[in-house]
Amino acid sequence: MVREYPSGRAGPARLAAMRLKRRMFMAGFTASMLGAPAVLRAQPAAFRFGLTPVFLDNDWQLLEHLRSHLRAEMGRPIEFVQRRTYQEVTALLLMGDLDAAWLCGFPLLQNRERLAALALPLWQGAPLYRSRVITSAGRAAQDLGDLRGDIHAYSDPDSNSGHLVTLSELLRRQHRPEEFFARSFFTYGHRNVVRAVARGLAQSGSVDGYVWDVMRRHEPELVDQTRIVWESEDFGFPPIVVSRDALETAQSQRFLAALEAMPRTDAGQQALAMLQLDGFVLPEAHSFERIAARMRIVAERG
Repeated sequence: MVREYPSGRAGPARLAAMRLKRRMFMAGFTASMLGAPAVLRAQPAAFRFGLTPVFLDNDWQLLEHLRSHLRAEMGRPIEFVQRRTYQEVTALLLMGDLDAAWLCGFPLLQNRERLAALALPLWQGAPLYRSRVITSAGRAAQDLGDLRGDIHAYSDPDSNSGHLVTLSELLRRQHRPEEFFARSFFTYGHRNVVRAVARGLAQSGSVDGYVWDVMRRHEPELVDQTRIVWESEDFGFPPIVVSRDALETAQSQRFLAALEAMPRTDAGQQALAMLQLDGFVLPEAHSFERIAARMRIVAERG
């Protein structure tokens, strides 16, 4: 007697044939994968590095030099993740969606329980920079106090040199920042602050001194339309930041070694030359003490 099976169900012979066919397929697939190049079998995950135009513009040539160096030194793909603000990049790092980010000392200290500085760039032989307040080249103003009533350009709410320093300096001088300037706005880029002042969109602006100097070399016709009215003390340079939990991991330490090796490779040297930096060094315990002091001035105001 031939047993019949309801439509849609396979009999024992058919099931056995299906199982055999599946085993043969899997065996063939496994063999093909074992014979495939190693890069197809075990492609390492990309290292996700966060950037923001507040500090670094989207210069594709610079990014390619940086990618080439880091990829060769770390042995894995490099993914640049760019966002408009420090807040966005910091949030991605805190959520674990980035492996590292080039931030500022201000957002680092705002999240000091969860973030840590991995390395500091060297500029003109030291891991330091200053904040500057600039105005138009032909203006008679000689000090920050002469800028009362201006339309003022800041770079980013979480920028030390592009916001915090000017805010705290006005408070130190017993001014009310919200009343000192007639109006202020954020450009979300130090270069944009320079452009705003040079083109008359703002009468004054708060800018990273390093960026102003780099621009003066590459865009002198623009920067020469501005001049420095006031300059701050030295601060720790905007750091490369990782999560505190990841600071001592093998991945973070390989990234640190790759940063330290930049002066020793062609791609690294080209990236440093474009950035006008000398290299990267380890941060010190006191690197961000002066930023912390500026933060306390603002916090004490309440």
